[in-house]
Amino acid sequence: MSSSPPITIFLNRFFHPDHSATSQILSDLAFELARGGRRIVVITSRQRYEDTNERLPPREVINGVEVHRVWTSRFGRSNLVGRAVDYATFYLSATWRLWRLARKGDVIVAKTDPPMLSILVAPIAKLRRAKLVNWLQDVFPEVASALGLGRGRLSRIGYGLLARLRNRSLQSSTYTIAIGELMAQRLANLGVPREQISVIPNWADGSLIRPLEVADNPLRRDWKLENTFVVGYSGNLGRAHEYQTFIDATTLIEEKALPPLAESHVWGQQRPIIWLFIGGGAQFERFRREVTARGLKSVRFEPYQPRERLSESLSAADVHLVTLRPELEGLIVPSKFYGVAAAGRPTVFIGDVDGEIARVLRRHDCGTSIPEGDGAALARTLLDLSANPRRGSEMGARARAAFEAHYDKTIAVARWNAVLQELEGPARQGADTNLVSSPPAD
Repeated sequence: MSSSPPITIFLNRFFHPDHSATSQILSDLAFELARGGRRIVVITSRQRYEDTNERLPPREVINGVEVHRVWTSRFGRSNLVGRAVDYATFYLSATWRLWRLARKGDVIVAKTDPPMLSILVAPIAKLRRAKLVNWLQDVFPEVASALGLGRGRLSRIGYGLLARLRNRSLQSSTYTIAIGELMAQRLANLGVPREQISVIPNWADGSLIRPLEVADNPLRRDWKLENTFVVGYSGNLGRAHEYQTFIDATTLIEEKALPPLAESHVWGQQRPIIWLFIGGGAQFERFRREVTARGLKSVRFEPYQPRERLSESLSAADVHLVTLRPELEGLIVPSKFYGVAAAGRPTVFIGDVDGEIARVLRRHDCGTSIPEGDGAALARTLLDLSANPRRGSEMGARARAAFEAHYDKTIAVARWNAVLQELEGPARQGADTNLVSSPPAD
């Protein structure tokens, strides 16, 4: 009788039906791996990112994935102390559940919500003789330091200690998955052996998100965006994102105060430019208040759209904005680009013009990059695209082609399957990989 196949256990604070970014990426992968015959277990919390009061079932099987939801506190994201307590309770509950579930030969995949989960997971993996994979969506505590969270001497000492513990946990893992080449290089600089680092970019679902022509987009009609040039921003507007460049460019365009165009006939050739912001995040309301205070009339705000309407919402824009503070390059990779590319739209990136997304845009000629703070350059770029719709359409077509070749979900799942197959080795041979058992009872 053949032995049971290894289990792949993922740990992340949020999972389906939550729609936050890390949850959607993990849910996509877990469901596809389970569909392919692997036994997948997810250890997560009982709440949603946007609603800490919701209590999801503690145990269930979703699309073949065994979901274990552990207890956590529910202070939410409104203050740093409450968030820290939420993190701490998840660390304790999740690692205790992992200790009970993990067995020799299993593969444990630790994501980075909450940050540095690997520090607690690594010793459990070692004691259980399981194989640890760290899947980094960001690099903490460097992200916190770059965002100015804690600037005193004690914070620097704390960050230094956490970084040393984090480095040790990464170096002891079997694999570390980075989501970009610059992140991979940073990890190598931290002492993680290059042969233990694999780059698997985040993705979008090309069967769910497809390009829609303006005339075929009911959402664009519902929002009365016909005969306009729409500049879109979709998703989270958080602390890692800068918006002052948007404000400056919008002001220059509305006031027609962009020399040497101020007295030019070019303004009469432009379609009206509408800025469409769809989503939320830590800075979303602050941005909205500043737009109101400035009296800007061309900016529209809409809530997050259902996932099944992503083709419509992303295709509602003629061009999309993606932004990342330059000091965060190599620590975070904006995932917005992949959905934009799937929708066949060009991207204007605001940040480090030699950053991860900027390099991708140059490589595939599917957008352009603007230095952070250069509102005049952003305004000129958008005016040029508005006046030359064919150029934008050609860049959008190249974006979709690049997406299909490199960033579709099917490509990422194949890469993950290859990693897991290598880690599982002969233990999987001859096993009944279609078996998905019910969660064990307490």
